[in-house]
Amino acid sequence: MSLSASLANALSGLTASARAASVVSSNVSNALTEGYARRELNLSPQSVGGTGAGVRIDSVTRVVDRALLTDRRLAGAETGNARLKSGFLDRIETLTGTPEDAGSLSQRIAQLEAALIQASSRPDSQPRLQAVADAANGLAGHLNTLSDAVQQERMDADAGIAAQVRTLNETLVQIDRLNAEIVAQTASGHDATALMDQRQSLVDRVAGIVPVREVARDHDQISLYTTGGAILLEGDPVVVGFSPAGMITPDMTIGSGALSGFTINGRAVPSGDGGVLGGGTLGALVAIRDDLAPAAQTQLDAVARDLVERFESPAVDPTLTPGQPGLFTDRGAPFDPLIEGGLAGRIALSALVDPAAGGQLWRLRDGLGAAAPGNVGDATLLNALGAALSAAKPPASGSFVGAARSASGLAADLLSGFSGARQQAEALESYSAARHDALKEMQLAQGVDTDAEMQTLLMVEQAYSANARVIKTIDELIQQLIGL
Repeated sequence: MSLSASLANALSGLTASARAASVVSSNVSNALTEGYARRELNLSPQSVGGTGAGVRIDSVTRVVDRALLTDRRLAGAETGNARLKSGFLDRIETLTGTPEDAGSLSQRIAQLEAALIQASSRPDSQPRLQAVADAANGLAGHLNTLSDAVQQERMDADAGIAAQVRTLNETLVQIDRLNAEIVAQTASGHDATALMDQRQSLVDRVAGIVPVREVARDHDQISLYTTGGAILLEGDPVVVGFSPAGMITPDMTIGSGALSGFTINGRAVPSGDGGVLGGGTLGALVAIRDDLAPAAQTQLDAVARDLVERFESPAVDPTLTPGQPGLFTDRGAPFDPLIEGGLAGRIALSALVDPAAGGQLWRLRDGLGAAAPGNVGDATLLNALGAALSAAKPPASGSFVGAARSASGLAADLLSGFSGARQQAEALESYSAARHDALKEMQLAQGVDTDAEMQTLLMVEQAYSANARVIKTIDELIQQLIGL
C-alpha cells in the first residue's frame, strides 16, 4: 500500500473517531434529557479497486424501540383519561359530602328532620318554625349548589375540549413541518437526529390528547393514526373541528345539536370517548361533558323530585288544592315530570312559608293553603311533614334500585353511587399509571448508559491514537524520503 493510501486511511479513521467522540459526548450530556434517544454511529469499510480505502461514516441513527414507545404512549393516554374522570367524580362526591361532613346533603336532610321534630313539640314557637324554614332552605340551596357545580364542570370540560383541539391542530402542523425539515437536512447530508427528538416530543404531546400509533415512512417521515382509526397525519395534517358552547344548561346535549361534536377536515366523526378521537384526555373531557356530568345531574334531579313529591300530596297537607305545590317547588311553580331535567338547580322552598319571600311561618303549622292561622298548639301538619320525610318511598326516576327508601336513605344511595364510580375510576387510574411508569422505566433502561458510553469513549480514544500514530509514522517516512 502506498504512503498516500495509508495516509488517506488514517485520516478517515481520525474523522470517524472524532465523529464517534461527538456522538458519545451528545449521549452523555443528554442522558437525563426528556425525549432524547441514544445515538449510534454507523461505519462501514470502503475500498477502491478492491483495496482498502479507510472507513466511511454512513449515518448517525437514533436507537428507539418503537413497540415500547407506542405502548408507553397508549398507557399515558389511558392514565390521563382515567385521571380526569376520577378527578371529576371526586369533586362531585366531595361537594355532596359524607353524613359526617357539616353541610353535606345527608346532614341537611337530618337537620330538616330534627327541625320538624322540635317544631312539633312546640308548634307555637316562632323560632322553631323558623328553624324548619331555614333547614328546608339550606337543603334546597345545597341541591342548587350541586347542580350548578355539575353544569360548571360541563362548561369547564367544553372549554377544555376547545383548548385541546387547538393544541392538537397546532402540534400536527408542527410535526408536519419537522417532517419536511428532516427530509431537507438528510438530503443535504446533515444530521437530523435532533429534529427527530423534537418531533418525538411533539408526538408524545399528541398522544396524551388522543392515543396514536406512529407509522414510519420513507426518508425518516412518519404518519399518525388514532387507535380509533382516524388519520391525523398522512402527508398533510388533518384539521380537527370543534365549536365551544360557552354557557351550558342541563337540557343541552350533543344529541339535540346544542353542543358541538368533532369534525375531521369538515366531516363529522363520532365524538364520544369511544369514538375515533377518544381514549385520551380529549375523550375524558367529552365523557365528562356528555356522559358523567349528565348522569350525575340525573341522579340529583331524582333526589330533588323525591323531595318535592313527598310534600305535595293532600294526604300530607290537606289544605293544598289540586296542582298546588307543597313545601318544595320548582322555582315557585308546581313540579312537571316532563321537565325534570335540571330540577335540582331549580328546587326552592315555597314562598308561602318563607318570611324572606313574604311568606308566613304559621303555614308550616296550619297548612300552605290555609286561609288564616289555626290552633297554635296543633302539631298535626308538622308531624305529617316529618313522617313524609322519613317515610320509605321508591324513587320515581334516576338509576336507583327500585327499593323504597327514606329521603336520607336516598341521599345515602346518591353518595354511594358517586363514591363507587369514583373508586372504579381511581382503580383504573392506578393500574394505568403503574403500567405507564413501568413502560417508562423500560424505555429509560434502553436509553443512555453512561458507563457503557465511557467504555465506548475509551475505544474511540484508542482508535484515534492508533490512527494518529500511523500518520506520525508516515510523516517520518516522508521526511526521510525528502532527506534522501
